Amino acid sequence: MKKYKIKFQKIISIILIGICLFTGSFIAISSNNITEQTLSKHGSRGEEVKSIQTKLKENGLYNGEIDGIFGNETQKALKQFQKKNNLNSDGIAGPQTLAKLNISTTNTTTTDTEVNLLARIISAESRGEQYIGQVAVGAVVLNRVESPLFPDTLAGVIYQPGAFTAITDGQFNEPTSQESRRAAQDSINGQDPTGGALYYYNPDKTNDKWIRTRPVITRIGKHLFAG
Repeated sequence: MKKYKIKFQKIISIILIGICLFTGSFIAISSNNITEQTLSKHGSRGEEVKSIQTKLKENGLYNGEIDGIFGNETQKALKQFQKKNNLNSDGIAGPQTLAKLNISTTNTTTTDTEVNLLARIISAESRGEQYIGQVAVGAVVLNRVESPLFPDTLAGVIYQPGAFTAITDGQFNEPTSQESRRAAQDSINGQDPTGGALYYYNPDKTNDKWIRTRPVITRIGKHLFAG
């Protein structure tokens, strides 16, 4: 009888350990997803919001309390800051906006992966363009990440069906240069020579009538950049 009791206790112990491991893994996965997906925007609370409010106050755009609550006044001030710095004025503190505010992000685990991914699309879409043109393509991709009209992750924007011809024609898979990687890093750091563009195209090559209806912001190299 004692022998069976010991075996039963062992089985219970194994089951309890399994439950703990599963629960811990689930919590860790959930926490990682929250960290990667969260952007400071209307309704957000926390230390990052306090940092945003502090920087906006230093720029003379925010007169409210530094309370860590992303309300209407914070959103209004952030939009003004974004417009002033040629960013997409959506009132969401994405990577470019935080960079312009000189606020470092806590999510550093995917930075290198993101730089490589952005460098690949820059290389594929702007091969042969001058350096500023490569930075401009990177800026458009990041502007889309911040825009509510597009997916809110870098991978989501790049792999969005029909968004970039380089994905479908295979150029995306070709080797990238150090220059394209540097252009990716510069655009991530907040450089945007397009003035907040969400689209670009080569007018000598495209037959897309819709893209030609978009208001042109500037021309860099062979590309027109539009809002």
